[in-house]
Amino acid sequence: MPFEKIASEKLSNAVARQIELLILRGILRPGERLPAERDLADRMGVSRPSLREALEYLERKGLLITRPGAGAFVAEVLGSAFSPALVELFATHDEAVQDYISFRRDMEGLAAERAARLGSDTDLAVIQTIFDKMEAAHQKRDPSDEAALDAQFHMAIIEASHNVIMLHMMRSMFDLLRQGVFYNRQMMFRNRMTRDMLLDQHRAINQALQARDPVAARAAISAHMDYVETALVEQARADRNEAVARQRIEHERNR
Repeated sequence: MPFEKIASEKLSNAVARQIELLILRGILRPGERLPAERDLADRMGVSRPSLREALEYLERKGLLITRPGAGAFVAEVLGSAFSPALVELFATHDEAVQDYISFRRDMEGLAAERAARLGSDTDLAVIQTIFDKMEAAHQKRDPSDEAALDAQFHMAIIEASHNVIMLHMMRSMFDLLRQGVFYNRQMMFRNRMTRDMLLDQHRAINQALQARDPVAARAAISAHMDYVETALVEQARADRNEAVARQRIEHERNR
């Protein structure tokens, strides 16, 4: 874990500030468990009372939660990004899907542009590593791993853009996507041809990023989101056609 030795000022304040920054920068993620108290105090070079005081302060601020017998966890701070009523509206109106894709096209295009310019070599290595895993998962018949890596790939690009506001907003958007609020991501990976197309698009995004080409990176993101939008429209049409076909066959069987 990326904890550093603490020096000067009141130790508990310095401990709290470092943990706050790790949460702000997205390094410590919602739901993530902090190391055991003794281990964390050793890593940060502080006494356990100073660490405990910092953790209690962060818990009062709502950034950490303590579970008896389990330890301290980063609070699910993203849950407050959208109200339950708004989430329900998103889930029950199709136009929210189009707006969501449009939002992602704009924001992820900007993130890819920034990542190509501002991402460190390590940031780009993370993106490359995730893409390599996607290629390996692509060989499996079950698309679950590839679908999960798809989200990780996009979030890695956003992290590499080094904009903490964008990071937390997009994490909250991806959390809604994982919940199936906008559409079922797994459906897109069930068709082999669609899976092949998606992998090619992610390859183009990765190549542009590794080449540090901001214009190509943004264009690749835009092409990818255009394809996702088209695929969803075609899937919805196919579902409607199938429903009509089922009505016809049921009618024929009962004549």
